[in-house]
Amino acid sequence: MAKSKAREYVWMQCTECKELNYRTNVCVKGGVPKMELNKYCPRERKHTAHKLKRK
Repeated sequence: MAKSKAREYVWMQCTECKELNYRTNVCVKGGVPKMELNKYCPRERKHTAHKLKRK
């Protein structure tokens, strides 16, 4: 029997404009971590905090 995938694709959502800007994969073995990174938001044209969002 095949193993389930240990990594899953998630989106990084801007906390100010709520737009999904970046896609990344995370390890979901122990649950999805709560991660917040400062990334560039093209809509806001500045660096803002981005949180993980599952589709």
